[in-house]
Amino acid sequence: MRILIVEDEVGISSFLKQGLEEESFVVDVAENGKTGFELAMSGVYDLLLLDWMLPGMSGIELTRQFRQDFPETPIIFLTAKDTVDETVFGLQSGANDYIKKPFHFGELLERIRVQLRKKGTPTEVLELGTIKLYPQGFRVVKGQEEIMLTQKEFALLEYLIRNKNKVCRRTRIIESVWDIHFEYNTGVIDVFINSLRKKLGLKKEEDYIQTIRGVGYMAKEL
Repeated sequence: MRILIVEDEVGISSFLKQGLEEESFVVDVAENGKTGFELAMSGVYDLLLLDWMLPGMSGIELTRQFRQDFPETPIIFLTAKDTVDETVFGLQSGANDYIKKPFHFGELLERIRVQLRKKGTPTEVLELGTIKLYPQGFRVVKGQEEIMLTQKEFALLEYLIRNKNKVCRRTRIIESVWDIHFEYNTGVIDVFINSLRKKLGLKKEEDYIQTIRGVGYMAKEL
């Protein structure tokens, strides 16, 4: 998923870009409102992170103009403003949420995930045993428990489930999930598979993700 950060403080934008890219988001950055608006209007972004006070065009004005063409794209304000009136004003301008500076990255990340889940409608459901994956809503549920995955973990699990009962070769996984089409150390797949198994709480007798030694992996209902 693609996120646009419009923030004139380079330290903050660099910190956010690095953190979000580590969570497997694709991130673009603009340092002023005018450039941010031009990028936003391309329509390629799944979510906008906007500073309130920006040179060239304020976050409020950017939001108002952007909303005329893109009423559904989530927008989160990054702001030092903290009065109730200012908060209400920001939300009324078209923002979905706001977070006050300074903030913890973990809290912002969860707010982003909440907005992206709201954006999607879980009409499609992929199932693997007791695991249900909602591609449009970016949700994974095992039994009654919602499982929080990173973007790349989610993409890997979705790929395996869509190819359920088929052997997924390492080269195909790295090409499809990581978009890497050259010789690459596929050992990274093992790390993510282990993380998936741990987060999903898969025991030996319930290991829906089977290792095909020397070849790859296969999602299979036992």
